[in-house]
Amino acid sequence: MKAWAEDIGGVSFPLLSDFWPHGEVIKKYHVFRKADGYSERAIFIIDKEGIIRYIDVHDIDDQPSNEVLFEEIKRIQPEVQPAVSDNKEGQEDKLQLDGVMLFCNQWCPGCRRARIWLAKHNIDYIEVDVSRNPQAAAQVKEWTGGNLTTPTFYIHGEVVIDWKEREVARLLL
Repeated sequence: MKAWAEDIGGVSFPLLSDFWPHGEVIKKYHVFRKADGYSERAIFIIDKEGIIRYIDVHDIDDQPSNEVLFEEIKRIQPEVQPAVSDNKEGQEDKLQLDGVMLFCNQWCPGCRRARIWLAKHNIDYIEVDVSRNPQAAAQVKEWTGGNLTTPTFYIHGEVVIDWKEREVARLLL
């Protein structure tokens, strides 16, 4: 949660993350997957009066758009302005795909594993943060059929969606 808050530029309101085995909140909000032992990726925006104003539930592997969250926060509480937005006005440059690229974000566990693996094998790559680069996010969504899945790799013209070590190794080693 802290890494995500830092990744989006910090937030000026309380955040709660409730992972299993504690899980009391995720049970109360009905997003606990008992059979799997974890929750869905669920975002609830609750106003100052304690009223739920926004609910966004995704599969745990799907990453919601920060821009949508920022718009909802502004709608609910106009005086709160998130520090960073996905929307980079005037940024019209086309994304350049070249060599080995890792499309990721700072808080994704699969992205962390991919960085470690790439460093261990001394592989040069370009890292593109999909939470800060709208063109990169759009490209990943195009490759995945609409999902913002991280990590996603572009390896000399081949695309690997999610952290699939064997497939990445086959293309790089």
